[in-house]
Amino acid sequence: MYLIDTNVWLERLLEQERFGEVRQFLDSTETSKIFLTDFSFHSIGVILTRLNKSGLLLNFVQDTFLEGAVSLVHLAPEDTQGIVAVMQQFRLDFDDAYQYVAAGKHNLALVSFDSDFDRTERGRKEPHQVTT
Repeated sequence: MYLIDTNVWLERLLEQERFGEVRQFLDSTETSKIFLTDFSFHSIGVILTRLNKSGLLLNFVQDTFLEGAVSLVHLAPEDTQGIVAVMQQFRLDFDDAYQYVAAGKHNLALVSFDSDFDRTERGRKEPHQVTT
């Protein structure tokens, strides 16, 4: 089961350089095995609406949550201590630490293009490295 980082979703949604790799990964992975944090969801919403792509946001919600079986996970306020500890231990910023702690709490493999996770104990996988 996989926690998909914000940058992977945006690669697909904005059809950036590695769009095909992400599309292949998502097409070959059961949506019931894919997870997204509330932090990522809200970040995607902020970014897409700033780019005047509200329609794309609505399509994303429809495809991912309403028609798909992607699960939304969150951290509680009491998880903040763990987030701060991870920030200090691995020199991560808040959003990366949030993803890292959420992946650990829910026992999920982290799928990301962000190499900052390479210096952590859990590490990360890029979409092309995941075999489903």
